[in-house]
Amino acid sequence: MQIVRFTSPLTSADAVGVDDGEQVVELSGITSVGELLRLSSDELRERCASADGTRHPSGSVPLLPPVDGRMEVWAAGVTYRRSREARVLESERAADVYELVYDAERPELFFKSVAWKVAGHGGRIAVRADSEIDVPEPELGLVLNAAGEIVGYTVVDDVSSRTIEGVNPLYLPQAKIYLGACAVGPAIRPAWEVADPYALDISLGIARAGETVWEGKASTSQLNRRLDDLAGYLYRADVFPDGAVLATGTCLVPDLPFTLHDGDTVTIGIAEIGTLSTTVVRGVPDLT
Repeated sequence: MQIVRFTSPLTSADAVGVDDGEQVVELSGITSVGELLRLSSDELRERCASADGTRHPSGSVPLLPPVDGRMEVWAAGVTYRRSREARVLESERAADVYELVYDAERPELFFKSVAWKVAGHGGRIAVRADSEIDVPEPELGLVLNAAGEIVGYTVVDDVSSRTIEGVNPLYLPQAKIYLGACAVGPAIRPAWEVADPYALDISLGIARAGETVWEGKASTSQLNRRLDDLAGYLYRADVFPDGAVLATGTCLVPDLPFTLHDGDTVTIGIAEIGTLSTTVVRGVPDLT
């Protein structure tokens, strides 16, 4: 089962429902993912199990990113050895910063996006026009309710400028937070249906003009942090009344000097969670 946000073909309004692979059943009285994430884990599970709204055939509704309203997307960095190695390699002056945070008690956490800027499955991600090396970063996303409980998982692409961050780690916001730098989707897989989130295969494929130009595979078993620990640090001194998505770091980083090009297709798959596919544009994407 997946929790999906979509455009209702009957009303053209945003709707939230559960998809069992055969049909999407709308959650009556729930108009947003944020509203659903105000519930406790047990309440959310019961609400999904008792879905009784309008039904649509699976695959017949246009999916929207599973983040909305006051939800935020955050991300963790340097949680995999491959990420640490890549950040050290690209850094011109502060490689030791990434070495130290990998084993530190406190993780690196940073704000990634507000809900309205997030791209969804089939949408467009962007690389900055003032950057030379830009890459996707496939990540397992934790879907957290208002209480900080891990109630689901999703796929996140933490698009990044290696050029800008490599000059100075203080440039991280410019390298990570801009329009088109975050994609989430295609849906939310409930946490109670994932037996072991530390044993999920992750794949990344990048196609250019119909040809694969980069691909790789890894696993969440390589994660150097506990998922509940990452969530706990995010909620230590902050509140998320409508929940949040926390990307848990990447283990697949193309080697330098590889960079995304305008028109590339990026496909990220996480076993048991879903597949997120987006198209790259260079510069500020047109939202119209």
